[in-house]
Amino acid sequence: MKLSIAAVALCFSGVRGFGTTSRAFLPSKVPSSSLVPTTFTTKSATSLLRHIHPRSFTSLSASVARLAEPQGQLLSTVDVFIFDCDGVIWRGDSLIDGIPETLEKLRSAGKKCFFVTNNSTKSRAGYKKKFDSLGLDVAAEEIFSSSFAAAAYLEQSKFLEKKAGKKVYVIGEIGICDELDLIGVPYIGGPADEGKQPEMVSGAKVDHDEDVGAVIVGFDRHINYYKIQYAQLCINENEDCEFIATNLDAVTHLTDAQEWAGNGSMVGAIKGCTGQEPNLVGKPSPLMIDYIAEKEGLDRSRICMVGDRLDTDILFGKNNGLKTCLVLSGVTSEEKLLGPENEVAPDFYADSIADFFVKETA
Repeated sequence: MKLSIAAVALCFSGVRGFGTTSRAFLPSKVPSSSLVPTTFTTKSATSLLRHIHPRSFTSLSASVARLAEPQGQLLSTVDVFIFDCDGVIWRGDSLIDGIPETLEKLRSAGKKCFFVTNNSTKSRAGYKKKFDSLGLDVAAEEIFSSSFAAAAYLEQSKFLEKKAGKKVYVIGEIGICDELDLIGVPYIGGPADEGKQPEMVSGAKVDHDEDVGAVIVGFDRHINYYKIQYAQLCINENEDCEFIATNLDAVTHLTDAQEWAGNGSMVGAIKGCTGQEPNLVGKPSPLMIDYIAEKEGLDRSRICMVGDRLDTDILFGKNNGLKTCLVLSGVTSEEKLLGPENEVAPDFYADSIADFFVKETA
């Protein structure tokens, strides 16, 4: 005879924490009067539930709390929120419901807010214009993009001093170029190589600049074979030419209608033809949080990273000593978060950041 989930839950009714959003119980918490043996562990409970209904319960789902009491669970322990943008603040060019009110409430409560995006198509100034166009009052110094991170990396590694006379080849859009202009690093490629096609006749080849000392690969809606070939020639043939990736996102939000192939596809093309691994500057690399924390003098234990991606946003937070909150307003579904294949557990999850404040009832 098959047991129902309700029947199993009834057996565990004496175990504190079962069936709630709290972390999985430990055997030591089982009352001595309980019928459950003290050797009955979290692992065995999970195994039994999976056998009854494989998709109903996972060990991860027992340790990820849905945000139900935001003041006690989150707001009282966090001074600084770092928000991803795509899928958290907006989708494509559409603002997610409740965002202006939530940001206003956070600031009124004395919380600092920063916005960190892996999208390299715009510079910080470009993103400032987007925030303005959506009616969001966000200061330029609160915005950090992976295009900025690429420039900051070159500045911190003293590219101009160590590679005097060298330049950068850009696969990407205007955001990277604008940030390189701000720090005085010369570059070629980018939008200038849009539409170029190499000749494919006997004896034809692509001539490349031997003074390219780094190749930056960011999201590029005009990627083409010429750019891929040029990048591989620079990386494979120029001495000490560095391969830099702004991010490895698998998909991105170009519109609110569907997911689109992300910069992981562009970086993958360059990895495939060069056999080289890139230096990653966007999330989950620590570069941007190191920069923000040092510049602002922040206590990392009082910072929460909020994002819609497990492999970038949540890893970025977990790997760098931050609290983490996943929102379901972007690319990650609740099913994926709590599914047996996922091994990345945020501290909390919510439908959107609008859940940071309990909705008032009439």
